[in-house]
Amino acid sequence: MCGSSGCSLGFWTLGRQTLLDPAHWTEDGWLVADGGDLSRPLRKPGGGRAMAHGMPLSDDFAGGLGPQWSFYDPGVAEATRLRHEPGRLIVAGKGTQPGDASPLTFVAGDPAYLFEVCIELRGDAQAGVLLFYNRRLYCGLGFDAQRFTMHRYGLQRTRAKPEGAGRLLWLRVTNDRHIVTLHHSVDGREWTRFDVQMEVSGYHHNVAGDFLSLRPGIYVTGGGEAVFSHLRFQAHGNG
Repeated sequence: MCGSSGCSLGFWTLGRQTLLDPAHWTEDGWLVADGGDLSRPLRKPGGGRAMAHGMPLSDDFAGGLGPQWSFYDPGVAEATRLRHEPGRLIVAGKGTQPGDASPLTFVAGDPAYLFEVCIELRGDAQAGVLLFYNRRLYCGLGFDAQRFTMHRYGLQRTRAKPEGAGRLLWLRVTNDRHIVTLHHSVDGREWTRFDVQMEVSGYHHNVAGDFLSLRPGIYVTGGGEAVFSHLRFQAHGNG
């Protein structure tokens, strides 16, 4: 189902990949694939201007919502949930859990990475970080005024927050080739590891359908809102 080496190496979570195929435009405006032996290196096209590879995934929210973001299963007026302040993204709550909250996600093509973000709660809200496939299959960590909520296989388990953890927390997700570790911090410098790790190699189409990929994301539920800032994404290499 997937045309990339990532799938053959067990990274079905990266979703359906693309392959390069030489093509040309005909004089009457049709795009024609040239085919050939795609197992051999392709000749680099001549002319044009080289561009930087990839898109930075970290976001300081200085210019609003970056182009890497998208809502999962958005409603007609989904964007009205968003407001911006300098360096901060404010998201109104929706639903009662990530599966019905239309999380904001972005595509990460690396088999190992971490991402972290600062979250401040306002009103009666729960907010957090996710690795999100679809409404039935996701994992991550959220919090409200009283408790943590661990998301695992699309299910929720709660526990009291430790002393000193208030309405502003930093949360981090590390995905090290399917092994997921969660951390929280009160200042963005000293981190405490959550005592449950997760294995997510089965979070893909062959298990849950939909032809998606496992994507880093943020969510807000309930009647309040959450303020997100200083989102940092760091890939750990493809070796």
